Amino acid sequence: MKFFTPSGRPTAFLFARLLLPVCLAAALAPARADETEATAPEPKTHTLFMGANFSVEQNKELYPVQNVVGSAFVIKVKGKEVKVPMNFGVSKFKIDPALKLTETSATVTNLKGERAYTLGNDPTVRFQRGLADSQLQYSDSVAQQHQANAGLHFGDAATAVSNAAAKADSHAPTTTSLATAVNQQNAQANLQSISNGAGSRFQEKGSPLDGEGMFDAIDVSFEVASKKPLNQPYLVIMARYHAPEDKPGQVSNWVYARELPAIGREPVKVQFLQGGFPQGYTMQDFQVHLYNQGEEIATTVAPQRVALTRNEAYLYMVSDYVGSHKGATLPAAPMMGALPADLQARLAQGEFKQTFYVRVGKDGKAGAAFLDAAGAQAVDDAYLQAVLRNIRFKPALDKGKPVEGVAAFKLSELLM
Repeated sequence: MKFFTPSGRPTAFLFARLLLPVCLAAALAPARADETEATAPEPKTHTLFMGANFSVEQNKELYPVQNVVGSAFVIKVKGKEVKVPMNFGVSKFKIDPALKLTETSATVTNLKGERAYTLGNDPTVRFQRGLADSQLQYSDSVAQQHQANAGLHFGDAATAVSNAAAKADSHAPTTTSLATAVNQQNAQANLQSISNGAGSRFQEKGSPLDGEGMFDAIDVSFEVASKKPLNQPYLVIMARYHAPEDKPGQVSNWVYARELPAIGREPVKVQFLQGGFPQGYTMQDFQVHLYNQGEEIATTVAPQRVALTRNEAYLYMVSDYVGSHKGATLPAAPMMGALPADLQARLAQGEFKQTFYVRVGKDGKAGAAFLDAAGAQAVDDAYLQAVLRNIRFKPALDKGKPVEGVAAFKLSELLM
């Protein structure tokens, strides 16, 4: 299936209103199926979902995001590409929720988005550093005690001999001197005092069991795969959070962009830790948005995701087109279609270069096809007729109302 218009950016109507024609089509489907028992259910080929369009402010003007390189948004300012790093406080941005329809849908599994700590703010790391400092202080204390009591080893020689004789007479143990015993006792007391001090300081700043006020990062991980190759993908993570200093009910937005390697049928692992959040923040929600070559792709975790058949997708697009062009007068035009794989090669060989004319009803459905605008020369090529039958059209509009019309187009333009 190929879309001939920027169908990834529909007008943001109410979700229920836009799905009305889809629901009607679904309700009618069983009745039609009963007419021919052998008819198989139409497969779900498209996905309607709530996507997001991002714009970045530069010189007090908003510019839509075109791409992502590394972890920076790419916008165009006066025709030139400008990279805008998405860091806290660096740029102002705007998020516009928008219903989007795509045929491609990527599979996202094992999605996790959890509060975390940067290395310097991790309570466990801070505690381990506290213990290391305590051990260093203990070593210094032992050295000081040895130095303070060193004089006991160099006392009066007669006293030392007398003490030795007395110990020999009483068969007392001689392996531990009075100085060593005093040294060990004082050192143990100092170590206990140091450890108690480190523990109290640690409890004041948070611990592995009580680190609620220390969170300052987000840890995101998931796997993504796509049956249709995505050669230039990137993701945008959008989170809403509440900072401790914020007023009750106040929520801030956080956006993170990242370029991804090519995605195919084999799952690609994505994982990153990003800091910069206010210390002690709480997460309200977060979303993963996947893009390829600047167009958003549906995923299995996309908000308000609805799987549609080709016919349901067409009804939605017609409804959206009519609703977003109120009061307009426009000719009929191709909207979507399933083009054969060999069409591009045949066009390259010079076939089907001429303009074709198709009569289009006010419901957008195609009628007879001709080689001339007057409708005198009907298309009699079987291959070409099959191609034209698989093209769906926007209806012609007269002051916003659908009317019958004629769509003129070249097949080469549909492959662009």
